[in-house]
Amino acid sequence: MSRAVLSLGSNLGDREAHLRAAVAGFADVLVAVSPVYETAAWGVTDQPDFLNAVLLVADPSADEWAWLRRGQALEAASGRVREARWGPRTLDVDVVTVDGVRSDHPDLLLPHPGTAERATVLIPWLDVEPDAVVPGRGAARDLLAGVDTAGVRRTDIDLTGAL
Repeated sequence: MSRAVLSLGSNLGDREAHLRAAVAGFADVLVAVSPVYETAAWGVTDQPDFLNAVLLVADPSADEWAWLRRGQALEAASGRVREARWGPRTLDVDVVTVDGVRSDHPDLLLPHPGTAERATVLIPWLDVEPDAVVPGRGAARDLLAGVDTAGVRRTDIDLTGAL
């Protein structure tokens, strides 16, 4: 069984619709959908705020590359254009972890770099998996204790309506 944690983000166009499309795109393998958070941009901060969520997905036939390809196909369908690292985007689907997999391949680093320092991933992940662990780094709850969460605001958006 391949189980993955995916992080979703959108800060261009109809942000909510882009996240809903991603949830619908994983509906057949969906285990859990986190609440949606509005967060200040990270990295390049001169851009609109993001909507962020986390999905737990499982599929016995998917490996880490299948999760990456599926996420990238949904990004492309949303009209994502990769112009600047950490720049604005219609949809971002990051493979955060895949159970039992570590990767240092430059196209797919696992666990996803920066996860341990990003409230935008840790907070929604903990909502759907309270005992979450970032491989090689420790319990997500312990990591979150050392992260600035000031720019993360829970919304009332319910992505399960996309199913």
